[in-house]
Amino acid sequence: MGKRLIPPEPAEIHEVMLRDALEERYLAYALSTIMHRALPDARDGLKPVHRRILYGMQLLRLDPGTAFKKSAKIVGDVMGSFHPHGDQAIYDAMVRLAQDFSSRYPLVDGQGNFGNIDGDNPAAYRYTEARMTDVARLLLEGINEDGVEFRPNYDGQSKEPVVLPGGFPNLLANGAQGIAVGMATSIPPHNVAELCDAALHLIEKPDAKSKALLKWVKGPDFPTGGIIIDSKDSLAEAYMTGRGSFRTRAKWNQEEGARGTWVVVITEIPWLVQKSRLVEKIAELLNEKKLPLVGDVRDESAEDIRLVIEPKSRAVDPELLMESLFRLTELESRIPLNLNVLVKGRIPKVLGLTECLREWLDHLRDVLLRRSNYRKEQIEHRLEVLGGYLIAYLNIDKVIKIIRTEDEPKPALIKAFKLTEVQADAILNMRLRSLRKLEEFEIRTEDKNLRNELKGIKSLLGSEVEQWGKVGDQVRNVREIFGPKTPLGKRRTQFADAPEHDLAAIEEAFVEREPVTVVVSDKGWVRTLKGHVADLSTLTFKTDDKLDQAFFAETTSKLLLFATNGRFYSLDVGKLPGGRGHGEPIRLFIDMDQDAAIVSLFVNKGGRKFLVASHDGQGFIVNEDDCVGNTRKGKQVLNVEMPNEARAIATVMGDSVAVIGTNHKMVIFPIDQVPEMARGRGVRLQKYTSAALSDVTTFDLKAGLTWKDSSGRDQSLTLKELADWRGNRADAGRLAHGLPKSNKFLRGVE
Repeated sequence: MGKRLIPPEPAEIHEVMLRDALEERYLAYALSTIMHRALPDARDGLKPVHRRILYGMQLLRLDPGTAFKKSAKIVGDVMGSFHPHGDQAIYDAMVRLAQDFSSRYPLVDGQGNFGNIDGDNPAAYRYTEARMTDVARLLLEGINEDGVEFRPNYDGQSKEPVVLPGGFPNLLANGAQGIAVGMATSIPPHNVAELCDAALHLIEKPDAKSKALLKWVKGPDFPTGGIIIDSKDSLAEAYMTGRGSFRTRAKWNQEEGARGTWVVVITEIPWLVQKSRLVEKIAELLNEKKLPLVGDVRDESAEDIRLVIEPKSRAVDPELLMESLFRLTELESRIPLNLNVLVKGRIPKVLGLTECLREWLDHLRDVLLRRSNYRKEQIEHRLEVLGGYLIAYLNIDKVIKIIRTEDEPKPALIKAFKLTEVQADAILNMRLRSLRKLEEFEIRTEDKNLRNELKGIKSLLGSEVEQWGKVGDQVRNVREIFGPKTPLGKRRTQFADAPEHDLAAIEEAFVEREPVTVVVSDKGWVRTLKGHVADLSTLTFKTDDKLDQAFFAETTSKLLLFATNGRFYSLDVGKLPGGRGHGEPIRLFIDMDQDAAIVSLFVNKGGRKFLVASHDGQGFIVNEDDCVGNTRKGKQVLNVEMPNEARAIATVMGDSVAVIGTNHKMVIFPIDQVPEMARGRGVRLQKYTSAALSDVTTFDLKAGLTWKDSSGRDQSLTLKELADWRGNRADAGRLAHGLPKSNKFLRGVE
């Protein structure tokens, strides 16, 4: 019979409020991402993973000029000792440090396939090799001289640096990108020589503001070049507040070909843009006929970038062609600036340019003081040892006798010559080969040199002026190594003003110019038909809907819609639905009030004048250009309040106005009695008692008045026949015998 299993004692259960548990865990996660993953330290400009990679490489002695080591070895050591995360995450971070198109001043010198600007992946870490660059060496300089604080690594088996000595302005020079919880950072790269000049000015004038430093720091300096087209004011604002963005465009030039042909060649593209994706996007837009000025695109890049854009024809304006590409592709991109960093490695804060450089300079001074104190302690220890050596040499026979005869020579030596423990240990550990005649002279020389060095260090530690002088020398040294005349230090990104172009020409450049017919239904549905279609009898509409109006236009045309709320709305024909369906409601393209309806829809030609009138008989003349609004909400022109509404619009043509009311009365008066305004209620056009305005039209009195009847036939009255209705503005008018029974002239906008 088997043993009876005894169930284990139930574990003690603690009740915790879900809200408290979530808050505690989410806060821990948020702090972890902010402190240890996303935000760089303001002092060395590095995130923990990058700092650990560089320190790991230093332990492997991968200095510039030494032999390369396998990336797998570096990643393995960093993961095993310092960074307990995925190997791929470490390798990806290392790859970015090695890519000269991602990092302005690469910290890793890579050998093998480390990816390219097309976005192709690097080779696996077992195939590539790496070592540090001179920039990384500068960042690590002094780390073995107690330059920075160390902390235990994740398992407590060894130690890692809290921050690197940072003898290079890495935060601004190489920039950083990161997204944490509730905050993000985005710092573009800058030119080191410019940063050093600004830092030297800041050492001289510690109270200098960010705006003053812009004399040296012109703006970002991207590894891939490009042209920044922001104004100086917006650049200054970004650097003062630590937030902003930089509008960056590709660099291009026009190359002439045979028989008057030409192409545009792009030689530099904005930072962090994948070239292959960029070419694909241009090709997609070409297929969708959204780039009517572009004929073809080719990628002829080898080591350098060379994208060739062929125009549709030699008559195309190259500036306009590029403007259409800048607007629709990443050939122009906005690179954000968000100087959100960890101050003193603990406090997330958005800094300005001055504060960023101040953090770096203060850190350099702290490192200088730590290294100086470390050297001071080393010298003092060495002087103590040398003092012991000197006593030993002067009393060499007695020292040898004590060592040979005493069981415990150390206390005997200390007692005989009044030595310190350090001196006694040094004498006992001394090699016999050191007991030569010249040694005393060498000891005295070394002692003298060390005492002079110690005097200098004490002087440095006691004088803030000397300390800043030393920091200044360090900054000048960096500037010399990466000066504007060196291949790495030469500025790559240029500055320029954005060219001014006619907006209408730019809009036209985005759409293939083709003839279309715009069809509007009675219920306000709109669609376009290809070509100028005269016969619309075959068109179908939704149930209870019918044709309201149709007119010819082009895909590049702009439409103006006049609504009963007195507003004018702008629409692009190119954005209207085409095809065989019923179209879409016009309200999808504009923000028109629910209780508003269409009075008229027509092609915006510009330069015309319109007579607009309301239900209660008021109106005025307005210039067509004053009717064009840039937003979906339209532009208020005729001021009306419910139940009054906009009722009619007519193109001003001729010297007279005819107004007809719902009471079938009409009045004709000179057009100069109507004022021209940009917006308002207008003046009374016709007087009513229990009626309202039905329609207006303008005409040349000598030529007579024409209108269309319900069958679409032209009807007219001559000057002589119009005599009974001639009067003045605001007259009640007379009954309109022989005029349309609908009380509409059906002329509309011509």
